[in-house]
Amino acid sequence: MTGLDRGHNSIKSRLITIVVLSQTLLAAGLLVTGTLYTHRQMLSTLDGHIQAHAMSVAALVRYKEDATGNVYFDDSLMPLSVDPSHPDWFAVWTERSGLLTRSANWPAGFQVSPEGPDHWSFSWAHARYRGLRLFQVPVLDREEGKSFRPQTLIIVYVSPAARLNQQVKRSGLYIALSSLLLLAVTIPVALWGIRRGLSPLQELAERAALISTDNWELRLPEEIQQIEELRPLTASMSTMLGRLRHSFDQQGEFLGNTAHELKTPVAVLKSTLQSLLQRPRMSEEYRAGIEHSLEDLERLEQLLQWILRLARAEQWARGALRRDLQVVDITATCEDAVERIRALAGSHNTTIHLSKNGPMFFRADPEDLQLVWLNLLENAVRYSPEGGSVEVAVSWGSSGGAQIVFEDHGAGIAPAHLPHIFERFNRGDPSRNRATGGFGLGLAIVKALVEAYGGVITADSTLGKGTRMTVVLPAAPNS
Repeated sequence: MTGLDRGHNSIKSRLITIVVLSQTLLAAGLLVTGTLYTHRQMLSTLDGHIQAHAMSVAALVRYKEDATGNVYFDDSLMPLSVDPSHPDWFAVWTERSGLLTRSANWPAGFQVSPEGPDHWSFSWAHARYRGLRLFQVPVLDREEGKSFRPQTLIIVYVSPAARLNQQVKRSGLYIALSSLLLLAVTIPVALWGIRRGLSPLQELAERAALISTDNWELRLPEEIQQIEELRPLTASMSTMLGRLRHSFDQQGEFLGNTAHELKTPVAVLKSTLQSLLQRPRMSEEYRAGIEHSLEDLERLEQLLQWILRLARAEQWARGALRRDLQVVDITATCEDAVERIRALAGSHNTTIHLSKNGPMFFRADPEDLQLVWLNLLENAVRYSPEGGSVEVAVSWGSSGGAQIVFEDHGAGIAPAHLPHIFERFNRGDPSRNRATGGFGLGLAIVKALVEAYGGVITADSTLGKGTRMTVVLPAAPNS
């Protein structure tokens, strides 16, 4: 993995990038906003200055009674230009006589109409200018006591905007330098805050690295446990460690129980063979010893098959194995299982009653389903009283799935043992007793297979009244 890839996969790098970009955007926004605001304010100031000069020009227009009874312009008191290198221009129109006068420096070829917007900006001779039009300006100076025919003026006044642009640029430069200075100060502070804020994650990782098969506790300081953003993570890690510990303990217990179960038939087989070799025997004795050894080997083989079947079922339930499944009728698989168990039921003088609600189709391996039903039926028959009955009901559950119920009327299971009946090699209840020939794996395989198909199995039992096993599978009704 390259350094660039590591940077993209680093939370710290991403946060630093976000902080730098956000601070840069903030500085750019301040620069643009400050520059625009400064330009607007200075432009407003320039417009006020131009208007004041334009009114000064209006004050120089005088009315004097003469043969024409008109007005004239007295340019002896002209206002000074703001920028001597670029003098102001102006032009005055009267209401009736038209153009009255223009400033001496009015540029040749520059045409302007007395009509148009009040304010406008333009370029002339590679320089920027700001123009102002004043309409209906009265003649302020006239001779007293004389007859006067009112006239209004239109004044166009133009002033250079070079200084405005320079001041705006200086303001923008000042804002930019100030923003860069703030960036230089705030970014290191933000980076320090990010590193400090992520330090609990580093400590959490260091504490998690201490977890081992000898130490399953995630011991975290109080300040880390109080961090709100880390609470879901630490809670999930604690839950995960608890499950891993339980699974690890189960695996260890499973290996120990498996070794114990294998040890018994191997020891018996070894003892039988050793006794046969201790002294010469008759052929009938050899035959009897070999037959006993074959029985022990058969039991050992059966145990290995059950262990292998349980391992495969649990792997499939975890999604480690994929199989091509066919659509089968759950009701039909239950009927086959009942027929296969009738011989055992007859030997116990037990009656099996099957109630059904038509076909229920489900995508599964029929051998898996029959193995589930046979295990549950065998347990129900073995621990039903002599002459008792076992009820099997196949129907639609309240949740919409197929519900298969196996109920016996035997001694029942003690409440202390009921939560553990689906555990491997558990024989705390009567159905897990070695004397009956079982290995304590049947219900564990049943649970693994049911969960592998997305179903649920539950057990309810009352001492002295019997046990009910309920399997719910997500089957779909037959269309």
